[in-house]
Amino acid sequence: MENQSQDFDRVLMSVDEIWHLITSFAVSILNPGWRQNQIIILLALVLVAWVLHRLLGREIDRRVRAREGWEKWKLRVIVQIKRRLGLICFALMAGLLYQIMQQITWPSRSYLIGLAATLAVAWAVISFLGRFIQNRLLRRFVVWGMWIYATLILIGIGDEASGFLDDVGLNFGDYRISLLSVLSAAVVVGVLFTGARFISRTTASRIRSNEDISPSMQVLVVKAVQVIFYGLALFMGINALGLDLTGLAVLSGAIGVGLGFGLQKVVSNLVSGVIILLDKSIKPGDVISLGETFGWINSLGARYVSVVTRDGREYLIPNEDLITGQVVNWSHSDEYVRLDIFFGTSYGCDPHVVRKLAVEAASGVSRVLGPPKTPVCHIVGFGDSSVDYILRFWIRDPTGGLTNIRGGVYLALWDIFKANNISIPFPQREVRVLEEQD
Repeated sequence: MENQSQDFDRVLMSVDEIWHLITSFAVSILNPGWRQNQIIILLALVLVAWVLHRLLGREIDRRVRAREGWEKWKLRVIVQIKRRLGLICFALMAGLLYQIMQQITWPSRSYLIGLAATLAVAWAVISFLGRFIQNRLLRRFVVWGMWIYATLILIGIGDEASGFLDDVGLNFGDYRISLLSVLSAAVVVGVLFTGARFISRTTASRIRSNEDISPSMQVLVVKAVQVIFYGLALFMGINALGLDLTGLAVLSGAIGVGLGFGLQKVVSNLVSGVIILLDKSIKPGDVISLGETFGWINSLGARYVSVVTRDGREYLIPNEDLITGQVVNWSHSDEYVRLDIFFGTSYGCDPHVVRKLAVEAASGVSRVLGPPKTPVCHIVGFGDSSVDYILRFWIRDPTGGLTNIRGGVYLALWDIFKANNISIPFPQREVRVLEEQD
């Protein structure tokens, strides 16, 4: 209770100091003099900056719409500049006016104008840097926190504000959490996560551009880099909050045991994903069949694999199913895929001619490969009403579809058989109608 009373007294003293500074500044502005004149000048500059923002913003829109083919990053930069055009104009005008007044009058008569110009520059820089934080809520929190902190530092009451925030807190035994430590930790975490995201993205782009690394190993390395950098950012943020990480070891172990029982499937999928990446059995771009699902691997995730089918559907298959189930990987060892087509012709057709025509028909289809993967045709049996054949051909782009290439070869067989009088038999039935007997 005594510690809480002391903390409360310190908070009241900090509030009194800050309030005294604010009231003193307000009284000095209300009295006629150069401080009041500077405030009037700053208000005029704000009005001019607002007008310039409207006029120049329309001109920028007109010029951007007149040009085509710009890269996305250039358009994003222009949009961000346009949104902050008024602040930029105000900073430029206030800075220029401050430099002029420093030369023609006493420095104290332009102090507020210089301070406003510095604040505008700081706000603009913080606003631009905040765009690197993707999370909108975290970005707003960090940007507003940095704006307030920069403002308090520049106007000279940063120590008083820091003391006030440090005095506001809660005690948990020997450990104390203050509002200042919470805000500092949030800003640190935001900055560190932004840096971790930038580094991981840069590293990922370089790893993916390295052709010496297999696609599955690229995904594994990228995931490892992301876990390392984001983990470091999280631990540094906790350390900035002042928490003792060693004290959390027992608690985290107990939580881990509980989660292990409740999240067995999730853990199994995570481990299966690591196994898939290590043994390189499945990698992005492979064409697989799993049950009734046929498609190509779009991406490998920590919990599931994204498989895109020919009809545009995207299946999210758990990693465990790919480890425990039977998967047909059409492009595991190489990119060549052999397809088989069965057909039959009547006994009156010369099988030598039929085989030659079948190979010729398949070779004329665009996606069918030529030498050394030339199509072949063999007799596989003598049926009840036809001589049965198998036509085998190779393709190297299974992502282009299998049904369509089979259909193209069947159509080519139909055309060439019709042109050469090769008949395809079909079952015939003879129906006899018996007379009714008495």
